[in-house]
Amino acid sequence: MDIRADTDHSASDLIWQCRNRVFRMAERPLIMGILNVTPDSFSDGGRYHDKNRAVEHGLQMVRDGADIIDVGGESTRPGATPVSLDNELERVVPVVEALSRREDIVLSVDTMKSAVAERALASGAQIINDVSALGADPRMADVAKAYGAGVILMHRRGEARTMQAQALYTDVVREVRDYLIARVDYAERSGLARSTLAIDPGIGFAKTAGHNVSLLAHLSALQLCGRPIVVGLSRKAFIGQITGRGVEDRDAGTLGALAFCLGEGAQILRVHDVKAVRDVVQMLSALRKEKCRVEPS
Repeated sequence: MDIRADTDHSASDLIWQCRNRVFRMAERPLIMGILNVTPDSFSDGGRYHDKNRAVEHGLQMVRDGADIIDVGGESTRPGATPVSLDNELERVVPVVEALSRREDIVLSVDTMKSAVAERALASGAQIINDVSALGADPRMADVAKAYGAGVILMHRRGEARTMQAQALYTDVVREVRDYLIARVDYAERSGLARSTLAIDPGIGFAKTAGHNVSLLAHLSALQLCGRPIVVGLSRKAFIGQITGRGVEDRDAGTLGALAFCLGEGAQILRVHDVKAVRDVVQMLSALRKEKCRVEPS
């Protein structure tokens, strides 16, 4: 299959409406800092489980250049154990409340539970990052609609404990793209404005290392969905499989992959190391600007 033959590269007019914030995707890529308030996330589990440490880390990511802070209270890594509603609320809501009072920053809540999303939005969040693409909780679309929240629709199969057994594809790029197109259509039928939606191919979710590489190599195929593309690959296992590095030593591999993705149409980068990614974005933006200004004769 010729992936590029049916790809629309025009994304200059895209906007992403997140309650009272409007991001114009042609201006520059956005950086979403990961703030896991969990004891078991694969990279930083337990590091920011304490509220005060979590808030300080969120503020530091803002100082380092994050446009969005994504607060998550339940690990969605392969094999993770589900978290009760009460536990997730206890982890997430105080952090969102504290950050919304102290910084003019866009806050996202990484959850599949509508009750968590609703409390986070009421506490100042603007985005719902739902790894189930509105599929896990039938109330999630209604909550997003009520608040006019931005919504990230991610591709995955199954749930955390079983997803890797479902990493079976005939054509992973086409299947992920078609799934995301269908979920965008579902969200619109559920009353969400198209301008509030972004998509995420779900790197590492029900995918082998080979599937992840194929998706990233052909990321531009997802532009056919007509929505901003979120990439979350920071420190993930496939980088370790390619480089031989442990989870705490994968930042260089992460930066290399993200730089490539920016050239393939990624517009929102979900990352751990905000400062380093900001430098990559700034350098690539300067180089692109100069290339557009002076083309060789």
